Amino acid sequence: MNRIRKTLSVLTLGAATVAGAAALAQTAPQPAPAAAAPAQSAPAAPILTVRQVYDTLTAAGYRNITEIELEHQRAYDVKAENAQGQRVKLRVDAQTGAVLRSRIKD
Repeated sequence: MNRIRKTLSVLTLGAATVAGAAALAQTAPQPAPAAAAPAQSAPAAPILTVRQVYDTLTAAGYRNITEIELEHQRAYDVKAENAQGQRVKLRVDAQTGAVLRSRIKD
């Protein structure tokens, strides 16, 4: 009989502890929403199409454009001839169409 009382006491005490913990969990203050969260960066400008890059370069005096290849969504690698007729390899900004680098090919 003593054993039954001890077992019931332990079970009752355990149930009370679990119930108390559950009650505390429900009333515990929730963390404030992240009002001061860092602002998300503005969406990137759209990437120019191959046709737009081609038109920009021909307007700038380049001709015989043989290759336009997008690299890592940031720049186009282009093979063309400059206004002096020299074969060049260009790096063109994918968002603005600006020539970032021009190298004369041997």
